[in-house]
Amino acid sequence: MLPLDAIIEGMISAAKEAGAYLKSMQLRVRDLEVETKSLNSFVTEADKTSEAMLIQRLEALVPEAGFIAEEGTKSDQGQRHRWIIDPLDGTTNFIHGLPSYCISLALADGDRLLAGVIYEPNLDECFHAHADGPAFLNGKPIRVSKAQTAKDSLLATGFPYHDYGKMQAYLDVLGHLMQNTHGLRRWGSAAIDLAYVACGRFDAFYEYGLQPWDVAAGALIVQQAGGKVSTFSGGNDFVFGQEILASNGHTHAELLDAICSRFPVNLRPD
Repeated sequence: MLPLDAIIEGMISAAKEAGAYLKSMQLRVRDLEVETKSLNSFVTEADKTSEAMLIQRLEALVPEAGFIAEEGTKSDQGQRHRWIIDPLDGTTNFIHGLPSYCISLALADGDRLLAGVIYEPNLDECFHAHADGPAFLNGKPIRVSKAQTAKDSLLATGFPYHDYGKMQAYLDVLGHLMQNTHGLRRWGSAAIDLAYVACGRFDAFYEYGLQPWDVAAGALIVQQAGGKVSTFSGGNDFVFGQEILASNGHTHAELLDAICSRFPVNLRPD
């Protein structure tokens, strides 16, 4: 049994150290070299250095664990335990000088999420949870919202930036929810969106085309805050399934119906 409380402490320390580095680097972001990984997917020196810093710290916490890391600084996935990390979620925001980005760290045992930390350096907000306890924001317990219906909910989503094959279905869902909720917000960081669902700022979040490092930590934090997480078809492979709906639980079935009725079955993996 891993000592999850101690591991969480180490994860928080590592995230805050990397967060301070990122915040300092954004002050001179115009001087950074920006590489294009794929259409509208960018990486900077800051992403790579943050990842290297995190890996060095996390390796010491659970030496046997492998890594699934966005920038591929280390790619050994390990026999059982593995870290799933995004050293800079919201890179596009970062390179444009917008203060909405974060570090997302998760530890998994096989398919089970054990611990998650999301640190937003500009607001100095650290969300965390492990599988045996509640969710926290800066050390204080958090819970999802109490909204009972979609019409009473504020939602978050993300715009597709390279996978446009489901664009019309996405726009159909967007149009429906625009007219039947308090509104939608697009923050530009899936990890922050999930953290905000966990603490009740958003009532739900949905997006497709995501990677494990975008959602692993946030999904666990939402669950431990009392929320519900699934794929668009209601399945459990939301970490690797490239689509996610996270909600306060009360609105989940209604939102699933709104999404599934507008996404063709052959476009859903479950």
